[in-house]
Amino acid sequence: MNTLHRLLSPLAALLLLAAGLNSVFAAEPALKFGVGLFQPDRDKNDATYHPLADYLAARLDRPVQLRTVDSWEGLAKSLANGETDMALMGPWGYVLANHEAGAQAISTILYDGKPEYFAITVTHPDSGINSLADLKGKTFAFGDKGSTSGYLIPLHHMMMQGITPENYFGRVIHTSHQAIETQVTQRQLDAGADYNRNRNAMIEQGLIKAEDSKIIWTSAPLPNDAFAVSTALANDESLVHALQAALNDVGEALKSNPKLLPPHYTGFVRRDNSFYKPIRDAGLATGKLQAK
Repeated sequence: MNTLHRLLSPLAALLLLAAGLNSVFAAEPALKFGVGLFQPDRDKNDATYHPLADYLAARLDRPVQLRTVDSWEGLAKSLANGETDMALMGPWGYVLANHEAGAQAISTILYDGKPEYFAITVTHPDSGINSLADLKGKTFAFGDKGSTSGYLIPLHHMMMQGITPENYFGRVIHTSHQAIETQVTQRQLDAGADYNRNRNAMIEQGLIKAEDSKIIWTSAPLPNDAFAVSTALANDESLVHALQAALNDVGEALKSNPKLLPPHYTGFVRRDNSFYKPIRDAGLATGKLQAK
């Protein structure tokens, strides 16, 4: 072997090693990011949350694939069974995923700077309904069974009043939050369960008129939507810390990129599983969650 070959061989080896390392990093699988159906339809939901997915991909230097899941219950299951690695999900859906598969909350979203919101019951102002007592024999709509404000919390409130919905109401249906608000204003439903953020957003967007909707019950404050990770991801401390740092900086990033989150959402704050204890307690009290 001549001198040139002797010099080139170590260099070639280093180049091959670097190429191999690059291929390893390039092959790192995308993180699957599940998001609940916060918007009226899947296309709008995807468009709304793609900027956040892109932001996280840039901060983590790793691909992030956005996936809208139609129901809160479905999103909880997808996080539990590994179809998604991380998710922005309602509190009850998170508690289910935590209870069933050890998913962990790492942050809570802020709405107008606050980490809490309220469940509400709505009716039409001309319905003559002013309380639960006026709803006996009427049509009532819950959200899907993975919804906090649309199902768990109003169900818990009713049970505390000695009410079994299937026996108390004339008809019980389950549908989306947006459909509940729309059908109440159109008098297709006597009343239904929702949350204040959704009602306010629909009024601002012109989807319903404030004068066609009346709140007859408001819950105690509830923890906002959780940003949660699967059990497998929770065990990767460096990735979790990087995610928390990225989420913590969303508030500042919104100043230059306001489309990172929908209107009124102002960032994230670090919270853990303990923040969702009120939801867990309601799940246990209603029998929808079995004590371990």
